[in-house]
Formats: sequence, structure tokens, C-alpha cells
Amino acid sequence: MTNRPLIGVSTYLETATRWGVWELEAALLPAGYPRLVQRAGGLAVMLPPDAPEHAAATVARVDGLVIAGGPDVDPARYGAERGPRTGPPAHARDTWELALIDAALAAGVPLLGVCRGMQLLNVALGGTLVQHIDGHAEAVGVFGGHPVTPVPGTRYGGVVPEETFVPTYHHQAVDRLGTGLLASAHAADGTVEALELPAAAGWALGVQWHPEMGEDVRVMRALVEAARTRG
Repeated sequence: MTNRPLIGVSTYLETATRWGVWELEAALLPAGYPRLVQRAGGLAVMLPPDAPEHAAATVARVDGLVIAGGPDVDPARYGAERGPRTGPPAHARDTWELALIDAALAAGVPLLGVCRGMQLLNVALGGTLVQHIDGHAEAVGVFGGHPVTPVPGTRYGGVVPEETFVPTYHHQAVDRLGTGLLASAHAADGTVEALELPAAAGWALGVQWHPEMGEDVRVMRALVEAARTRG
């Protein structure tokens, strides 16, 4: 491994309607993700959706993994009925990203989940989600923000020890924590804003907000450093 570890970031398939003269399916990723990886000292590589049986081989070729934000997780993944304000399912994306998470946890590859990625990490470990909360998003397509308070003594609390104002856009949240996960930051209303596995279980952290939309690189830098020193 070079001194700039390779960080894979999950992508998703959408029809790109403003891609030159084309209207074609594309593997998309907001540019903030690779830019944040680069600013934090890593090399970014996009991971387009693939068959779940290829997840382990994919994860084996990267030093760290980011599961990006996106649409709501299908409630069937955690045994719930779809609520009236839950978005349409993204079956292929759920399947692929859950397979990536499972592979990363099994192989000990450092993992960062962002927004949906944090929720998927919780679901992958048997947790559940609140399907709608108010006050954590502005207008449709507009990022808001609110303060997040770390839990002292946690990995996240060591990376970001003070209360910070973070960019946010979500309407779902963690309900029951998955097996082994610890809440490591909260919003003022008690919403879990970060969760993690204890150090003995490997390096896995999820944040509910969108660090790629802000200036603070500490969370991504922590992932890059974990990837650099792994093994």
C-alpha cells in the first residue's frame, strides 16, 4: 500500500438526463465524496453496483470503504411495514451495499457509513430505523444543519471531541441499535447522529450527517488513517 490508501466509495445507478446529448444510465456519486477522500489524504475509487457475490473480492482490493448517502432503506430489510412517508425501495442498491458492509466487517476493512450508509450499517447488524422524523432537513434538495454532541470515550468522540455544527439532510434515523453498535453522538432531540463498533470489534463508524458537504475533514481523515495503518 502507498502512503495514500485506496478508499472505495459506493455509487448508484441513475438515468443521467444532462450528460451532454445523452440520456443513459450512469453510475453516479456526488463529487463531494471523492473530494473529501482526497483532502483527507486518500485515493478515491468509485464502486458501481455489482452482484453481491462479488462484494468480498471488491472489498479485498481497497484499504477502506465508504457507503455513501442516498435513498431510504427498504423497511423489509429490518422487518417493518413501509410507512406513508418512506421513499420507494432501492432493492439493488440495498443488496449491493449490505453485501459490501458484510464483506468489510468480515475482512476487517475500515468502514465509514454516511447518512444512509450509517443506517445500513445499523440494519446490517440487526438494528431498526425510524421511518420519519421532522426537523433534520430543510426544503427538498437543500442541506440544513444542526449541532451534534459527541459521547466522551468513543472513537468518534476522540476524533471530534467538541460539539460541532454539521451539514444535514435526512428524514430517517436509527431506532434500535444493531448488535455490538454504540451510539457515539447525538442531536439535541436525542437522535443518534453517530454510531460505531467498539475498537476490539474493528474500525466501523457511521455518521448521520454529510461531511462531504462541509469543510471538516476529521471524520474522513480518521478513516484514511485507519486504512493506512491497517495490518
